[in-house]
Amino acid sequence: MHSIAKSLVPLALIAAAAGAADPGDADHQRMMELLHITSPLRPGVNGWDANPVNPVNYDETKVRAYTLPDPLKLQNGKPVTSPSVWWNKRRPELVELFSREMYGRVPANAPKVAWEIQGATQSEIGGVKALTEHLVGHVDNARDPAIAVGIQTDLTLPASSDHHIPVMIVLTWTGKWNGPPIPAGNDPDWREQLLKAGWGYAEYVPVSVQADNAEGLTKGMIGLMNRGGPRKLDDWGALRAWAWGASRVLDYLESDGRIDSRRIGIEGHSRYGKAALVAEAFDPRIAIGFISSSGAGGAKLLRRNYGEQLENLAGGEDYWLAGNFIKYAGPKTVDDLPVDAHELIALCAPRPVFVSAGTKEAGDGWVDARGSFLAEVAAGPVYRLLGAKDLGTSEYPPLGTPLISGELGFRQHQYGHTPQPNWATFLAFAQQHLH
Repeated sequence: MHSIAKSLVPLALIAAAAGAADPGDADHQRMMELLHITSPLRPGVNGWDANPVNPVNYDETKVRAYTLPDPLKLQNGKPVTSPSVWWNKRRPELVELFSREMYGRVPANAPKVAWEIQGATQSEIGGVKALTEHLVGHVDNARDPAIAVGIQTDLTLPASSDHHIPVMIVLTWTGKWNGPPIPAGNDPDWREQLLKAGWGYAEYVPVSVQADNAEGLTKGMIGLMNRGGPRKLDDWGALRAWAWGASRVLDYLESDGRIDSRRIGIEGHSRYGKAALVAEAFDPRIAIGFISSSGAGGAKLLRRNYGEQLENLAGGEDYWLAGNFIKYAGPKTVDDLPVDAHELIALCAPRPVFVSAGTKEAGDGWVDARGSFLAEVAAGPVYRLLGAKDLGTSEYPPLGTPLISGELGFRQHQYGHTPQPNWATFLAFAQQHLH
């Protein structure tokens, strides 16, 4: 799947990679019943075993022909001919389709969050003096006092600056990654790069909002809103909940007088790359996005049968998404899905989006870098309609070539499943487009 040794990965993730639902997943079984699906779903592709029954495709000559839904065509078939039609008609249509059929809806009565600074740490990172504030966003849980949610975030700002600091919200894991180190070139750590460029960063822990497993759906934010009960078919999944948490972090950053609220961006890698793109798509306050190795459910075109597939999401990681999404792995197909990744990217327009990935040879083939590039190409007409620049080409660039002249940016680095080698390119992209 990625460059991580199979022996170091939990069995649940291996099952998800093969598109197999956990037999104990009560949410999955409930969604199947609500959708009246009695036959097994189509299996996902297998990127783990040497001789799998349903192997993953990494051969461009075996990519099937497909037709993408037109982001500039209304559901009634009429073309979108002006920015006003996009903003008033087409964009709301796409928001509704993504909410109902893919990522789920944020409840209209989602509670308020009260932020608390629980301590601060002074440090020096790459020669830059910095102050880190340890924050917790306490979610009002009057709806169900048995479920407590505290949004964990560490905000680090350069100590020498006192106002107008741009900040990246970085979705991050807790603890140390239990795999071997991933070679990523000689660039300084991303934190050092941001501070030296005059940026701050908010390290936000998405699993403090919603657990990264199906069992957690009756807890966390999703469980809180359902008072510990099961989901409905269009209830939000973990990706939308993680994105909601990022927006609450943004709320706090906007209230901090040291920070430039017009230059708050978001970065996420892998499953958090999916969540970061969802966050930028649904929250127009996010000024820029760095979307790393996001794969299916993120920037990759689902209709491309290369790498991770829709069936992998629907069968093994469906808790990330709305229950309605499951039906596209049986009886419906990906061609019945009314949206695709290019339209998720289009929801960010005209704001800058930088898409990043590594190579198949180094272990990042699962995320389909070319499929993400093609999604950006297909989002280009929306950017142009709104007066922004697209990628500037529909030809896939040579390895390591940055495409950053327009509001849509792309670069495939030579390494594996990591964002580190593209931070320098992203900062150049941000400097060009955020003034």
